[in-house]
Amino acid sequence: MFIGHFAVALCAKRLTPRTSLGTLLAAAQLSDLLWPALLLLGLETVRVAPGDTAFTPLEFASYPWTHSLFTVALWAIIFALLYRWRTGSALGTWVVGVLVLSHWLLDFVSHRPDLPLAPGAMKVGLGLWNSVPATLACEGLLFAAGVSVYTTGTRPRNRTGRVAWWALVVVLVGFYVGDAMGSPPPSATAVAVAGLLLWLFIPWAAWIDRNRSPSTDRKASARSRV
Repeated sequence: MFIGHFAVALCAKRLTPRTSLGTLLAAAQLSDLLWPALLLLGLETVRVAPGDTAFTPLEFASYPWTHSLFTVALWAIIFALLYRWRTGSALGTWVVGVLVLSHWLLDFVSHRPDLPLAPGAMKVGLGLWNSVPATLACEGLLFAAGVSVYTTGTRPRNRTGRVAWWALVVVLVGFYVGDAMGSPPPSATAVAVAGLLLWLFIPWAAWIDRNRSPSTDRKASARSRV
């Protein structure tokens, strides 16, 4: 999944309004944020193999350190503990930890059986990517739900909070459609380099969040004036 991971981060904002959207997005996408670097280092392997599944031309040959259930659970614990140390928020700690783990769960639904349970262990996957219409429908509905939850759960403080938010939505949908309908990448290195661009969405999301407020703030303010 791609925008599906963004969707769960957007939905999580409703659970922990004081946690930056940048942090929530980093948690939900942590596996894919780390993956390009390990590809470039030769520690994990992807191949351009059109037809491996109907939806993506990529064959995920080996990615035990970023995408096995065991290591993703370890990344979830590490991320959550760092967040707790930085903020002291118990609720936020649980939310970001679950978000890191959610990446493997969503990939389990999407991928064919190429996700290892642990390095060197059995590989699993339900294979949603074997159907393009089913993939587009599931991710599209999930992303629409995430956009709705974040839009109604926050309000712009200024024009930046409104424009930057909808610009992000448009860019994500554009990337998703382009990736789904475009030509296969020229090489595995190109995949890794393009994957590094995912990091740019983290400060973008944090910037958006600094220019928006939880809708609960308005409700609390209204109650205080009554």
